[in-house]
Amino acid sequence: MAKESEYNKYDLTRLQAELEQQRELREMLEESVYELQNTMSELQKRLSSVDGEGNEWKTRYETQVDVNDQLERQISLIHQRLEDIKGNPMDRLAAIRSYDDMPVETLKQHLKLLSEEKSDLQNQLRDCHIQIEQEGKAFHKTNDERRAYLSEIGKFSSSHDAQRRHYLTHSQRTLGSKPMRKQSSKKQEADSKKGKDEKAERGRERGKAGGGDGGPSQRKEKKTYDGGSRLPNLKHHPRPIS
Repeated sequence: MAKESEYNKYDLTRLQAELEQQRELREMLEESVYELQNTMSELQKRLSSVDGEGNEWKTRYETQVDVNDQLERQISLIHQRLEDIKGNPMDRLAAIRSYDDMPVETLKQHLKLLSEEKSDLQNQLRDCHIQIEQEGKAFHKTNDERRAYLSEIGKFSSSHDAQRRHYLTHSQRTLGSKPMRKQSSKKQEADSKKGKDEKAERGRERGKAGGGDGGPSQRKEKKTYDGGSRLPNLKHHPRPIS
C-alpha cells in the first residue's frame, strides 16, 4: 500500500509538471498567434495603401515593367541580328547583302520590326526625359527645403549664441560682485576692529597720563592724607608727679 501511494504521488507530480509545461506552451502559442495576426493586419494595411491610385511605388513598378518589356524586345532583336551575322562572320557586308536576297515581304516585316524598335526607343527616351524632369523638380524642392532648414538652423544658432553670451556676461557680473561684497564686508570688519583698537589705545593713554598724579584712588588717598594733616596739633603738658 505504501509503495502504491508513493507511486500515485509521483505520478501526480509528474502530471502536474506536464500540465504546467502544456500551459506555458499554450501561452507561447497564443502570443505567437497574436503577433502573427498583428503582422498580417499591418501587411493588409500596407497592401491597401499600395493598391491606392497615385502611389509612387506602384507607378515606379509599372514604369519598370514597361522598361523590362522594351529591353526584352531589344534583346530578341539583337539575338536575331547575331544569328544573321553568324551566317558569314568573315564578310562584314554579309548583313547588308542579306537584304538584297530577301523578298519584299521579309523586308517589310524587318522594316516593321525596326519601326517598332525605333518607337520603343523613342518612348524610352521620352520616359527618361520625364523621369529627369521629375527628379529635377524633386531635387529643387529638396534643395529649397534644405535652404529653409539651414535658415532656421542659422536663426536658432544666432539666438542660442546671443543667449549664451548674455548668460556668460551675467555669470561674470555675478561672480565679480561677490568678491566686491566680500571685500566691503572685510573692510567694515577691519574698520570696526581698528576703531576698537584705537579706542582701547586712547583708554590706555589716558590711564598713563593719570599715572603722574597717582590715579583717581591715589588722588583720593592723597586728599585724605592732606585732610588729616590739617588737624590741630595737640600740646603735650607734663603731668604732675604726686
